[in-house]
Amino acid sequence: MKYFIIIAGFALFALSSCEDFLEIPSETDLSATTFFKTQSDFEKAVNGAYAPLRTLYVSGPNSATGAWIMGEMHSDNTRYIFNQNYRAGIDQEQTADFIYDPASAAPTGRYQTNYLVIARANDVISRIDDVEFDAAAKDVIKGEAYFLRALCYFDLVQYFGEIPLHISPATSFDDVALPLSSVDEVYDQIIEDASQAAALLPVKSNQQAGRATSGAANTLLGNVYVVLGDYALAENALKEVVNSNEYSLLANYADIFDPANKNHTESVFEVQYLEGTEGYASNFMYSFFPQPITADELSTLMGNYNVFPENVQALNQDGFNIPTPDLIAAYKEGDLREDASIGYGMANGNMYPFILKYLNPHSTAGITNDNWPIYRYSEVLLLLAEALNEQNKTAEALEYLNMVHSHPRTGLSPISASDQGQLRELILDERRVELAFENKRWLDLVRAGKVQEVISSYGENVKANPQDYYFPEGFNPVPSSFTDFRTTFPLPASEALLNPNF
Repeated sequence: MKYFIIIAGFALFALSSCEDFLEIPSETDLSATTFFKTQSDFEKAVNGAYAPLRTLYVSGPNSATGAWIMGEMHSDNTRYIFNQNYRAGIDQEQTADFIYDPASAAPTGRYQTNYLVIARANDVISRIDDVEFDAAAKDVIKGEAYFLRALCYFDLVQYFGEIPLHISPATSFDDVALPLSSVDEVYDQIIEDASQAAALLPVKSNQQAGRATSGAANTLLGNVYVVLGDYALAENALKEVVNSNEYSLLANYADIFDPANKNHTESVFEVQYLEGTEGYASNFMYSFFPQPITADELSTLMGNYNVFPENVQALNQDGFNIPTPDLIAAYKEGDLREDASIGYGMANGNMYPFILKYLNPHSTAGITNDNWPIYRYSEVLLLLAEALNEQNKTAEALEYLNMVHSHPRTGLSPISASDQGQLRELILDERRVELAFENKRWLDLVRAGKVQEVISSYGENVKANPQDYYFPEGFNPVPSSFTDFRTTFPLPASEALLNPNF
């Protein structure tokens, strides 16, 4: 972590122009004190703070560090297709099998990239008030930096627990070897930052598409309060989003994930990607195909869904993020979201399910234009339903739940609940199918206190029926799988070597 924070503090690289924050100029060796002189400099700097989100949320193909590994595969939602001829995916397999290794690439990459965003946000926050320029523009830039710092600390504290709390740029190696802050201290900082962002940022209609907004900040704040059990405060923050009239659910569920609709009315905040060869494209779908798969099988699979990219080649590694039978069974009969979310295709002569919601037309294999959703308006409604239900406002909570569950795009009738406990389960079930493959399931299980119950049962099923969970005949999970049900990951071993406080 020392090297990531020092580099971020002293070398402003990967900074994008204010016209298009996906466009990144060449690297520079300017020091921070030399660089931060004008409004344009701060716009470039905050753009640089957004940039690592593209790595943090969805690396691919066959990445060992994509956020989906810890958010979806480390749950009962998705697994891997075991390939005995490809053994370079052990980190991902262990994460899916609940085997914790401090040297694993997925938590290490997540930890380091979050701190890279934080370090860049710290540079902006600590220096912006020393430079005079348009006050309104300054407020927006500060709000974006506060939002990004809060978002990343929220991610870190949920997955790792106690972590170092950096809120100013590091100027020496001593500055980066901080002791671990308590979970309460980290949450206090997140709330302060998200509240600042909510006050400083404009509403979505007055902000450049793809950037943080007051709606995104209030959604984050509401999410934080739900996790902390401060439900009245969560209700206040989330109703700010609802009452802003800036958001609405799309009529067709599949349209949410269509690159032609980026940053649509349901989008609260999403990671921005741009198809092309400049280095800003997404390609995570190529991790999510069932593998090994021949070129002909992949062409047929894509053709079944009217996707015809050029240069399709065989993929011969593990297939990752493959929907489990458990998740497939969680969809109610007639739920239109299932067919929009999960597809089926032949791979290596076998039929497998795969994530369909991110498979969209693109020109060249491995270069896609899909954004990654972090917050959608449907989640605002479901978080609000949860906050209301936990305050015994069951009738009102049910209304918000049914705004999602019985929206015409689902094809489902409204549901009812007789008590708080029943509604709590219904909300959790709704989140599972509405937000499938968006990195929500593991954290939902932790928040609901259901890790031991759900994962132990799920693990027993995997061990008893390995072929149902994508092991070839004769292969099984390792004996140590599904024996450790901790709710946070160990801090990365590589960081412990640099910080004596770990």
